[in-house]
Amino acid sequence: MSDIFDNEFIDLTQIIDQESEFIPLISEEEEDNMNREEVPEVLNILPLRNNVLFPGVVIPITVGRDKSIKLIEEAYNSDRTIGVVSQKKATIEDPVPSDFNKIGTVAHIIKRLKMPDGSTTVIIQGKRRFEVIDFIQTEPYFKAKVLGLKDAKIDVSKDTNQALISSMKDMAMKIIKENPNIPSEASFAIKNIESPTFLVNFIASNLGSEVEKKQELLEKNTISERIHEVLELLSFEIKMLSMKNEINSKVKLDMDRQQREYFLNQQMRTIQDELGGNPTEQEISDFKKRANKKQWSAEVKKAFDKELSKLSRMNPQAAEYSVQLNYIDLILELPWAFYSKDNFDLKRAQKILDRDHFGLEKVKERILEYLAVLKLKGDMKSPILCLYGPPGVGKTSLGKSIAEALDRKYVRMSLGGLHDESEIRGHRRTYIGAMPGRIIQNVKKAGTSNPVFVLDEIDKIGRSHQGDPSSALLEVLDPEQNNHFNDNFVELDYDLSNVLFIATANNLSTIQAPLRDRMEIIEVNGYTVEEKIEIAKRHLIPKLVKEHGITKKDITISDDLLEKVIEEYTAESGVRGLEKRIAKLVRNRAKEIAMKEKYTVKINGGQLLKILGPAHAKDKYIGNDFAGVVTGLAWTQIGGDILNIETSLTKGKGKLTLTGSLGDVMKESAVLALQYLKANSEEYGLKPELFDRWDVHLHVPEGATPKDGPSAGITMLTALASAFTQRKVKKNLAMTGEITLRGAVLPVGGIKEKILAAKRANITDIILSRKNEKDILDISPKYLDGLKFYYVDRMDEVLKIALTKQKVSNAKAIK
Repeated sequence: MSDIFDNEFIDLTQIIDQESEFIPLISEEEEDNMNREEVPEVLNILPLRNNVLFPGVVIPITVGRDKSIKLIEEAYNSDRTIGVVSQKKATIEDPVPSDFNKIGTVAHIIKRLKMPDGSTTVIIQGKRRFEVIDFIQTEPYFKAKVLGLKDAKIDVSKDTNQALISSMKDMAMKIIKENPNIPSEASFAIKNIESPTFLVNFIASNLGSEVEKKQELLEKNTISERIHEVLELLSFEIKMLSMKNEINSKVKLDMDRQQREYFLNQQMRTIQDELGGNPTEQEISDFKKRANKKQWSAEVKKAFDKELSKLSRMNPQAAEYSVQLNYIDLILELPWAFYSKDNFDLKRAQKILDRDHFGLEKVKERILEYLAVLKLKGDMKSPILCLYGPPGVGKTSLGKSIAEALDRKYVRMSLGGLHDESEIRGHRRTYIGAMPGRIIQNVKKAGTSNPVFVLDEIDKIGRSHQGDPSSALLEVLDPEQNNHFNDNFVELDYDLSNVLFIATANNLSTIQAPLRDRMEIIEVNGYTVEEKIEIAKRHLIPKLVKEHGITKKDITISDDLLEKVIEEYTAESGVRGLEKRIAKLVRNRAKEIAMKEKYTVKINGGQLLKILGPAHAKDKYIGNDFAGVVTGLAWTQIGGDILNIETSLTKGKGKLTLTGSLGDVMKESAVLALQYLKANSEEYGLKPELFDRWDVHLHVPEGATPKDGPSAGITMLTALASAFTQRKVKKNLAMTGEITLRGAVLPVGGIKEKILAAKRANITDIILSRKNEKDILDISPKYLDGLKFYYVDRMDEVLKIALTKQKVSNAKAIK
């Protein structure tokens, strides 16, 4: 239902006086009379532009076109009967026969009125439907041959029809009730209509639907179809009305709340003025005072003034107020263009670095180089270093020492498990709870624009649907870009070029190539037993003694005992596990002192066994008494390790079986080694047909541990050759190197870690690719003490060195 209901029904009661023959509601008897009236074969046609006339319904229409005015004049002075047909398009000013719909309504002119503006308004009532057969005249007005149509009465005795009529009435009444623009008198008309046909026509005529929809209703041949269609339109009208009322209610509620808040704020402001000042104004005044002390660029000052002005206009109760307040506070707290003064005393820096860390010469040398250039030049972009090595070798703690050596502030940011890009770049200020990224937060925490910034565990950054943090770090760690770092929250360029970024990583392979390219990689290797003893004496024991509340006089740990702890109770490149073992010894001594038990200051081997328990099984060299067993060297994330590769032969058809949780690369190395041996079998006194008569099983112990990589290639070749020839392998020998199908030996990585592992296993001789010789030259001589190196280019050289002429005891007959 729409406003048309109001405009047509109520206005009609005002237009037509009480003495006229106008009857707005018709009875069933009058409806029957209308249906019995004959429809003339020819009718004068009045076009309707924005409405549809239904049988029995009375509507007012304004006549403006010359043709229509002439038609009304002649009809009003004769029998007052005309045909009314709606136009297909209301925009057509001068219609032709093809612009009319086919179905129209016979109308009776009840009254004609001359309006004050000169137009003519006529009140017409629909009688019966008709179909236009053909237009026979277009001037001076339209005239057409028509065929009368009858509306079959609906059987109200049926329950279904009664329910349809009742539903239609209820829905119409609901619209009248909920629409404030429709007067309550309209419900009187609905209640008093007796004829179902007139009821559906009356409601259809007053619907707010489009003319096309009303025309479709008029063209329905049965009243039942018309009722179903009207019910659908009424249902849609109720939904639209409900939504409109809900929106109006919300708007009114919001306006009421805003007005209430405004009056309350005004009252609060008045009360605060009486009590001695407005806290919000005081806060803004404090911000201005702090801003006057800042030395920042014109761009930052302009942005700050703009945002402060915005804050002063905001309602303190608004949700966005806290975000704006935090933003202003952050801008003021950031150390724009404030730098701490570097200490250029290189000897002091060297002393601090040596005091806190044993070894790590390359890192210390790089820091001193940076200080020297800074001292001479006065200005230099900070290097971006990446300390790469196994856990527990002091990569993270080195950052603190560097900060102290430079007299700079120190901040650390852990990147392990980080998977949200906004943690680096910050959140946009479009929602409550937005914050700057952790880079900006840590610079704010440091209070200077040139801190030592440690990015810990950079190799363990994650990736998710929330973005890729490692890609966001590309801007941070690029010296050509980070002088204009843009945080999404700050929305102003911040200069990070003077920040000394130090990243730490255990595994370079998980770092994005572009990110790795931006950093200066410095390898931090593991420690030898001698170095670990020195670190324990200089750093670990004094630190743990102090932490546990005892003194140096209460406990003594000899070098021999420390060596025993290192070799038998730890297996690592760093000193983290060693620190835990020493901490247990110190705690035990603290317990003895607290319980006033007798103890000897110096800890002996018996006490060590009692406190730490039995020694852990250590990877030792297993000797050369077995054919097909060779010691290789491997690199792991926790340092170097030895790898015993075992080979067994059984009679069969030449099948190769590989076990020990080997990766694809390692499996391929085994296939290459066997293929090389087959191709060159005669050089080693082996008949080619042997390989078809024996199945080969190659196993790498610790099967639960996944293993991969190409560095075990020459070890596998030696193990296979030893198994087939039953010759002994050179005593105390280990090896590492990649192999190719043409017999070349290629270099591998992690050489220092592998050498340390060899020394721990009492290895004396090591075979390496000749191209790895440069790696040995880079290693301090103290690491190489007691080791002999063999450098090779080809696999036949490996076998000449590795295999002795002596056969193992109980050698198999391989035929």
